Amino acid sequence: MQEHGLSFYVASMAEKITPRSQDFSQWYVDVVLQAKLADYSPVKGCMVIRPNGYSIWENIQQDLNTRIKKTGTRNAYFPLFIPESFLKKEAEHVEGFAPQCAVVTYAGGKELEEKLVVRPTSETIINSMFAKWIQSYRDLPMLINQWANVVRWEMRTRLFLRTTEFLWQEGHTCHATPEEAEANTRLMLGVYRDFAEEILAMPVIPGLKSDSEKFAGALRTYSIEAMMQDKKALQAGTSHNLSTNFAQAFETKFLDKDGKQKLVHQTSWGVSTRLIGGMIMTHSDDKGLVLPPRLASTHVVIVPIMGNAATKPQVLEACDKIAQSIRDAASKSTLPYEVGIMVDKDETKQPGWKFFEYELIGTPVRIEVGPRDLEKNQVVMTRRDEGKKEFISLDVAPARAIEMLSTMQKDLLEKARAYRDASTQRVSSYDEFKAKIEEGGFFVAPWCRSKDCEAKVKDDTKATIRCLPLDQEFNPYSETGCMVCGTQNPGVRAIFARAY
Repeated sequence: MQEHGLSFYVASMAEKITPRSQDFSQWYVDVVLQAKLADYSPVKGCMVIRPNGYSIWENIQQDLNTRIKKTGTRNAYFPLFIPESFLKKEAEHVEGFAPQCAVVTYAGGKELEEKLVVRPTSETIINSMFAKWIQSYRDLPMLINQWANVVRWEMRTRLFLRTTEFLWQEGHTCHATPEEAEANTRLMLGVYRDFAEEILAMPVIPGLKSDSEKFAGALRTYSIEAMMQDKKALQAGTSHNLSTNFAQAFETKFLDKDGKQKLVHQTSWGVSTRLIGGMIMTHSDDKGLVLPPRLASTHVVIVPIMGNAATKPQVLEACDKIAQSIRDAASKSTLPYEVGIMVDKDETKQPGWKFFEYELIGTPVRIEVGPRDLEKNQVVMTRRDEGKKEFISLDVAPARAIEMLSTMQKDLLEKARAYRDASTQRVSSYDEFKAKIEEGGFFVAPWCRSKDCEAKVKDDTKATIRCLPLDQEFNPYSETGCMVCGTQNPGVRAIFARAY
């Protein structure tokens, strides 16, 4: 293989990304910027999502949208602007969001009679419509989702993870009974869990939020919690049982079968572009982005090593044939997506530069084809996450490429799960917890449900209760007594961690 000036390219690319071991926070920013996923906006706290990043969001949308629709939910769209009086109708809700709200007071050349809040979330304005649309039990359940942008005035921002404006989907549903609302809340939590693990290859723990951490205005909140490579937690999605709180505020009622007027029981649930940040911090390395194949638009890149003028046509023809053979193999495979293939014929860049550029942007599989390879009836294949070159016969290269994509998706999930499990500890005493929290990770411990104990942990260690896990594997304890105060028989196990 001909890799002209390879050492130079290695050095120049490596300088662009801070090693994780040196500064994880800066490493993350470097990967986002250098992989051209996003950039800083002229508006402080906002970001520009570049094509590389937006293609990932499009793939998230496409898959998740299908999953949401399978639950019977339909898409709609509601206004960006919300009358200020709407937010004030639900006291807990307005108190929770007031510090983050952006408010329009002047428009059309004059002061507005009523201030307009730029959408931080849509429970209030959607409820104003539910109150009009729902009259009878025959109108239930009403299952609505929207893909939108929201604005929350954040003081400390980080690309994808926390920005003033971000993209998300938010589902809102109405039900006749509290049991149906709770079932839908749990159903959507399961949808998020399956999506995170099957598509993002990001293992998550589903659980119930503590009252201190629940959504403003909810009866209860569930979340999926993931662990990043720096052992911090990331809340990757939430599902809320709103009970009748918003229905009372907006008088969203229906005539039931028994002839009585009743309040609807509601849910809301959502995930956002934060998922992209979580995926980056779960899988990527010091060379750049590691992208799970199911999120990639280009799955296989073929890099021709031209050789000389005499061999160039032969190499390019071989690359085109290999690309078509992979497409044919993919069409006959069980992969749940269409394989995107690129043949890089750009002669302005040396092969060594191309190799590291594709590593940087996370292309799952790279194939190199040169004159010497063709003489040996072979190609060189490299899986992005492993970085090991394999010399593969041309005859089996298409099948091997498909196998690599399938195996990589599975291996990324298993690797991340093994890392999380190895970084999860069970502790019983507060002294033990405080001694180990600096190591990072998840700490499963008994808790008495006291807000005072929860607040003490946060004040002392900056750790919070991420969730009360629903998975039984996190609950096999024989000892009793709250980790903090020692109160016996707390009846609940909590996952404590520092978080984004």
